[in-house]
Order: sequence, then structure tokens, then C-alpha cells
Amino acid sequence: MGASLYGVLRAEAVIARRQIGDAVGEPPDSTGWYGMGRPGPAIKIALLGDSSAAGYGVESVQDTPGAHLASGLAEGAGRRVYLRSVAFVGAQTRDLSRQIDKALTIEPHAAVIMVGANDVTHSRLPSESVRLLEAAVLRLREAGTEVVVGTCPDLGTIEPIAPPLKQVARLWSRRLAAAQTIATVEAGGRTVSLGSVLGPEFAATPALFFGPDRFHPSAAGYSTLASVLLPSVLAAVGVIPFEDLVPEAARGEAILPISEAAVEAARTPGTEIDGTHIGGSARGARGRWVQLRRRRRQPESDVETPQSSETDPHVQA
Repeated sequence: MGASLYGVLRAEAVIARRQIGDAVGEPPDSTGWYGMGRPGPAIKIALLGDSSAAGYGVESVQDTPGAHLASGLAEGAGRRVYLRSVAFVGAQTRDLSRQIDKALTIEPHAAVIMVGANDVTHSRLPSESVRLLEAAVLRLREAGTEVVVGTCPDLGTIEPIAPPLKQVARLWSRRLAAAQTIATVEAGGRTVSLGSVLGPEFAATPALFFGPDRFHPSAAGYSTLASVLLPSVLAAVGVIPFEDLVPEAARGEAILPISEAAVEAARTPGTEIDGTHIGGSARGARGRWVQLRRRRRQPESDVETPQSSETDPHVQA
């Protein structure tokens, strides 16, 4: 029975890969300046990860998650933003090290990482992926950069994947997302659960929120992706709306041990996990204390086309 199930899973994986196809072409580069003309010092952001971070499948740079994030950050913070995107199609967690080499050249205030889906589809050992992610977050934190990790999405929502492979993909991706949460918080970062590819709207209207390959998000999907990440990025750079300063129990926000919070976050899209202290202690009998937050989404802002500049971002900032 085990051999038969393995054969079914391999056959379904081959069929799904054929339906999705190989990535063709490169997404628009969202690197550049946003919010030009705004007062105050600029905020420098690095965007790392895979095709979902890069915005594969859209033709306009304004449709990329980087442009949505940077435009929303400039609007929410009331400051100029310089975004450096080093994400690329097909990237796995093991590729973060060389991406960080490029990202640190701008001395970013914050880094946004979206990675994990390709680790699952390429059957990487979760322990290896988590170890490499923790090392990446530690390296960024040691450089003085705040880190926001969008955890592995629920691959069980991908249409070309049929049962029982769909259930296996969901289990593997959720387990990796929970482990990513624990590793990131232990290394000093915070995570945002991307869960079931960002919520019920994807399940209700997959044709709108998925691209032509039915694997990568569409322009509308990337907009939703950015809207889920933006509140946590604003918090990471110190721009927190007054109503979000105190956790609200009515929204399911609470202080929990990290293992419990990580499992809850993997099930619920848009959940932020960040380390905290109770009575001056970071740990309790059940491990690291964390805040589970479900931050309010920001009003949608006009998405800008990035302005390139020959001036070094350090000088502009």
C-alpha cells in the first residue's frame, strides 16, 4: 500500500508540473525610489526570496509586490522609501545568503523575505531549510536590519495539484511555515503567515487571484499579498497606528508560547508572530513568549512606478 501511494504521489507531481510549466522570462524589477518629495529621512527596504517576492507573472512593475509594499510604506510612514529587490524566480532558502550579500550594500532598515514554496516542491529537508533561514535572519539582525518573513504559503490551495498530493502538500507547507516561525522569532525577526495563499478570497475566486499558470498569484493576488505584509513592515520600522499599540483579545490577539502560536499562525493567514517578554523574561516553562497579532490592513494607496537614481541611496537617505 505504501509503495502504491508513493507511486500515485509521484505521478500526480509529474502531472502538476506539466500543467504549471516552467517559468519563462523575468518579472519587472521593483528596485527604486518611492514617495519622492516626501519630507524626512528615507526608509531603506530590501526584498528577498522567490518568484512570489519578485512578482513573477505580471508585466507592469506597478503590479509587483515590491511596488505595492514600497508605495504603501511611503504613504503610511509619510517618508521616502528606497526598495532594493534581490528576489529571483526559483529561489530556495539556500539562496538567501547570496541575496543578503547584495541587500546589505544599502544598509536596509528592514528586510522582507518570502521563501519556502520551492523548498517544498523540490523536497528539501525541512530541517535544512529552517537552519538556513535562521542563519539568514541572524545575519540581517546582526547588521541592524529588522526582518519580516512571509512564511511558506499553503500549497494545498494550488489547483493543478490533485488529491491525495494536495493533502500532502498542505501538510508539508504548513509544517514548514510553523518551523519557519519558530526559527525566525528565535533569531530576532517576526513572521506573517501567508497561509492558504492569503485567505478565503483566493479559494472563492482563484481565477482572479491566480495567474495563468494557476500557481503564481495574479496582479490582484500580489496586491493582496502586499496588503497582508504591509502592517507588519510598518510596525518593523516603528510606524504603528495608535489602535494597534495594544493587542485586542476580540481579534484573537494574545501572548502565547511560541510552539502554540506557530501552529495557530500556520492555520490562519495574516497572523503576525513577534517575540515579547512577560515579567522581564523572554521565556516561560513552555518556551519563548511571543505576541500573536492580527494587524488591521492599511487603506489601499496609489501604487507608484519606482524612480531610478544614479545617486547612492546612502546619500539620498
